[in-house]
Amino acid sequence: MENLQPIIFPGIDPAKPLIIAGPCSAETRSQVLDTASQLAATGIKIFRAGIWKPRTKPGGFEGIGSEGLEWLREVRETTGMYTSTEVANHRHVEEALNAGIDIIWIGARTSANPFAMQEIADTIASINPDATVLVKNPVNPDLELWVGALQRIYNAGVRRLGAIHRGFSTYGKHLYRNMPQWHIPIELRLRYPNLPIICDPSHIGGKRELIAPLSQQAMDMGFNGLIVESHCNPDCAWSDASQQITPEILNFILNTLVVRDSKQTTESLTLLRQQIDRIDNELLEILSRRMGVSRDIGRYKKEHRMPVVQAGRYNDIIRSRVKLGEEMGMSAEFMKTVLLAIHDESVRQQIEIINDRNV
Repeated sequence: MENLQPIIFPGIDPAKPLIIAGPCSAETRSQVLDTASQLAATGIKIFRAGIWKPRTKPGGFEGIGSEGLEWLREVRETTGMYTSTEVANHRHVEEALNAGIDIIWIGARTSANPFAMQEIADTIASINPDATVLVKNPVNPDLELWVGALQRIYNAGVRRLGAIHRGFSTYGKHLYRNMPQWHIPIELRLRYPNLPIICDPSHIGGKRELIAPLSQQAMDMGFNGLIVESHCNPDCAWSDASQQITPEILNFILNTLVVRDSKQTTESLTLLRQQIDRIDNELLEILSRRMGVSRDIGRYKKEHRMPVVQAGRYNDIIRSRVKLGEEMGMSAEFMKTVLLAIHDESVRQQIEIINDRNV
């Protein structure tokens, strides 16, 4: 994806973060127009609203459907805002592009399905390859699947292409609705430096009080913009009420965001990065020594016919190390991820030793 074009719209400052805002779902004409007028009054230039809503279970509100496209057209005519909506199949793409929608995005469930992505890519190519298309990360933390979804759209001839980071689904109760796993969009940026990446703090957090800190974190990490769910009356929203905020609150959040200047001198930063490099080398040496001990343990277990994995000790280690890590200022989730990776590699090394007949 080397020949991407910047996502630029007349009247929107390309030097500032791209902000897309509007309700999770288009519910009624009055709700759409009221929210749009309030957002436009605060300076928002791109309006979003879900027309077709994929739901986890049947029976819930699945979107107003094609009727809502006329409301989005009216938003553009009355406020001058650009419009955007989610598409999930051939018909959605066809109707949205023919209705003059300026930006279409592809949701997390759809981006995980290569057949659906190819159908959407082919449809865009046949109607308007100059369309602006954003692709959300798949529900599961699979960078290659995300890249594959983006490549299908790119291979269809779309050059105004971007990604949306909305976090990744996980089982159990957590602080976030969808875990950020920031390293995945960072890896995407490293592979494709010219690909715009927009953060979706509404879906990552799942709670309106998390939108501000997540938005700031995205700006600190160099994301190109935000897509935020904003509703004229969030508590009465027909879908995802808990993660929507009023246009007034959104305006406050955006006005308090600190956008870092990437053009500042990096001399001091270079010195700090050199420190990081030295510490990383030390970490690798320590890990290498640790794996050497793991191989010695593997030899002992082989000699005494002991099982490789001993769950009781593993659980004790995780609890104690996580607690210690938290006391040192690291998050429990980070510590669990690191310790699990180290444990998995230790087990792999021990199994190699046990299966090696020359040992």
